[in-house]
Amino acid sequence: MRTVKLLVGAYVALSVLTLVAIFVLRNDHSIVNDAVWVRATIVVLSSLLTLMFTLQAGRGSPRGFLRLRIVSAVMLVAIAVIIWLPGLFPLWLRIEQGVCGLALLGVVILVNGTQLRSEFRQLN
Repeated sequence: MRTVKLLVGAYVALSVLTLVAIFVLRNDHSIVNDAVWVRATIVVLSSLLTLMFTLQAGRGSPRGFLRLRIVSAVMLVAIAVIIWLPGLFPLWLRIEQGVCGLALLGVVILVNGTQLRSEFRQLN
């Protein structure tokens, strides 16, 4: 779970820093629009939920582990859609989402791997 925690921590940090940057640049409407605000806020909230589930799973909670598996996969798919949607989001946000997606891809691979799944299967 250590690598999962590091990847989720990176996801949270990048998401929060992005929201801070959006706040700082809020008056530049060429790079910050309403869609950017909404998406960044959703990503911060989902990253915090992901962190909460990661911490629960780290304490041995099978339910936290299941929730982590679900939310990380759902957010990964959502990020993929955001990256490929034409015109809705600026390029800089798509790149940021791509980096978040790479962190979540690592999480999805690890939490759906045989080692972690077998460890949590033994807890039930």
